[in-house]
Amino acid sequence: MKTYLVTGCAILATLLGGSMVATAHEAHSDTAHAATYVKDSAITTKIKARLAAQHIASLGDIHVKTDKHGVVWLSGRVKTREAAEKAVSIARSTAHVRGVHSEIKVVRN
Repeated sequence: MKTYLVTGCAILATLLGGSMVATAHEAHSDTAHAATYVKDSAITTKIKARLAAQHIASLGDIHVKTDKHGVVWLSGRVKTREAAEKAVSIARSTAHVRGVHSEIKVVRN
């Protein structure tokens, strides 16, 4: 009888222990995802602030997005090629940016 009880407890502990580890891992993944989101949002915000601080009308309408790997995607319209290059330069020189992809279009009015 004691053998069955000990075996049953060992099986139960094994089953519960595995689910506890899985739950802990999932909780850690959620935290990592939230931290990544906050980091990406911070990069996007820094770039937008630096673009706005330039007060250059030719920077036009530029949209900034940052993916989970720290890669920045620029899109929108500007009046000159120099303005597009300036936006890319600002994004590249921002801390924690791992790469910049530009889909900015030059539109002359």
